[in-house]
Amino acid sequence: QVQLVESGGGLVQAGGSLRLSCAASGDIFSINDVDWYRQAPGKQRESVASITTGGNTNYADSVKGRFTISRDNAKNTVFLLMNSLKPEDTARYYCNAVVASGPLRLTYSYWGQGTQVTVSS
Repeated sequence: QVQLVESGGGLVQAGGSLRLSCAASGDIFSINDVDWYRQAPGKQRESVASITTGGNTNYADSVKGRFTISRDNAKNTVFLLMNSLKPEDTARYYCNAVVASGPLRLTYSYWGQGTQVTVSS
């Protein structure tokens, strides 16, 4: 069984910064692509940033230049550094990871429970 736990959310003023973490635990063989998503009340969940096993990154246009995704493979953790935060960044942020685990190294997609980010104006 694999678990993803997000942390680092909170309340911040516009222009501030937060760093989110997504820590994976369990019988992990490898963590492949990892994505950060967010969902604001009344809106669909949207992809914010992604990172491949090799470290290639991709960002939504709305966060380019402000957010940086990175990973520490030794710690099975992915980070999302969010700078110059805006009120419209307010949402619950989730990580989604494709993980090979267990004795058979089966690959599944896992979600964390999310962490709330609130940006005040």
